[in-house]
Amino acid sequence: QVQLVESGGGLVQAGDSLRLSCAASGRALSNYVMGWFRQAPGKEREFVAGISRLGGNTGYADSVKGRFTISRDNAKDRLYLQMNSLKPEDTAVYYCAADKNPTAVLNRLSASYDYWGQGTQVTVSS
Repeated sequence: QVQLVESGGGLVQAGDSLRLSCAASGRALSNYVMGWFRQAPGKEREFVAGISRLGGNTGYADSVKGRFTISRDNAKDRLYLQMNSLKPEDTAVYYCAADKNPTAVLNRLSASYDYWGQGTQVTVSS
């Protein structure tokens, strides 16, 4: 199975940018559809962005479309989330997740993901 470790979170001001990384080990990242999710205090975990195995298909939540970009480098076993024009409502713990279903192309449902990282905190001040 794959192990996932997120990094790159921090405290920024509204309008700033951050790039999150997710490092995979144990099994090649190319075996998985990948996603980014986030969870704010008192709220349900929500889908942020997803990407197919080779990166040809991506999908975004409406709240981040046009501001966030998901990408992957399978040669480095790395998943990324470039976050621009950050807003206070983007404050949350961000998780990367891997879906091992061989027939999946892209997935927005957290219940469909099999492996999760420990999360990285992103805090956006106004």
